[in-house]
Amino acid sequence: MPKAELKAALFRRAAELGFDACRVTTAEPPASARDFERALAEERHADMAWLAKAPEKRADLGRVLPGIRSVVTLAVSYHHGPPSHPENETHPPGSDAGLGSGPQGVVARYAQHPDYHDLLKHPLQALTAFLDAAAGVSQRSLWYVDTGPILERDLAQRAGLGFVGKHTNLISRSLGNWFLLAEILTTVELEADTPEHNRCGSCTRCLTACPTGALPAPFTLDARRCISYLTIEHRGSIPEELRPAIGDRIFGCDDCLAVCPWNRFAREGSILGAHHRADLARPDLVDWLELDEVAFRSRFAGTPLLRTKRRGLLRNVCVALGNVGDARALPALRRAALDSEPLIAEHAAWAIGRIESRQRSESAGKPPEND
Repeated sequence: MPKAELKAALFRRAAELGFDACRVTTAEPPASARDFERALAEERHADMAWLAKAPEKRADLGRVLPGIRSVVTLAVSYHHGPPSHPENETHPPGSDAGLGSGPQGVVARYAQHPDYHDLLKHPLQALTAFLDAAAGVSQRSLWYVDTGPILERDLAQRAGLGFVGKHTNLISRSLGNWFLLAEILTTVELEADTPEHNRCGSCTRCLTACPTGALPAPFTLDARRCISYLTIEHRGSIPEELRPAIGDRIFGCDDCLAVCPWNRFAREGSILGAHHRADLARPDLVDWLELDEVAFRSRFAGTPLLRTKRRGLLRNVCVALGNVGDARALPALRRAALDSEPLIAEHAAWAIGRIESRQRSESAGKPPEND
């Protein structure tokens, strides 16, 4: 099959399988490989040691797939309406935001679905099999969804799927910020698409929206201060000086994404659209704090929230209650302060101190002390 026909057939099949965008680039090394190495040298990846593994593969895709000629980049939208935590807005202590019976927390939008690795597995396998079959038996392709040593955002920009914004995430002119990436590395030679160029202009909304200053400069992320890192990837105690800025976020943070003007073009995706779980958007914090190991695994089976394990999620819940909780949370927090898991107990004790401090200030008719 001629290359142009093969590429057109690939794009049609991708759309049939539910992918929201599909583009192609070459297998040349990403231009950002040196920037990535510099970030590792400066330890901006925090304790995510897996990012430092196999840097030579990130710079040379031929080490991942010998004979590679092309990279197919794919986008999957997880947009499902207005953000549940719009533009850096944290609810005040004791606020219910009109939902449930107690203080609520916020879960990042992508995590309000079943685990995307599971949802994308079958359509990626089907598209990869289609490409290999259409191109010929001598060809070989490998698919990835956030699971391999690939600088996927840079490849996606070079393929024209979107552009890397000042918040270091990819932005699409047709999907905004709300989408996931996947790739197919292939020995098939496909015509490359035109790269996208940065369209941020003078906008700096994402930089000023970050609650913890994790974006010290355009296109620079310090994971050590990022709420998504602190609440998901970080396994230890959250630094006390950063806890107040976390607000009511208990799994990830969308603030730098939510303020982007390009979101006006966002649209609901085909694959994830039917799988949104509203129960994960604004959960009752006290209810989640009461979860034992069995209840934790049962409630979050098949979701990204399992990644933190019970100790990590309840650590985050304690921090959120320390920021937005009131007297209703104290009984549960006092039980959590006796939890056999030291990480939970320590953060519960901190939260109790925060709420009791607010109560004393209110009793004395004084505004709460600034953090």
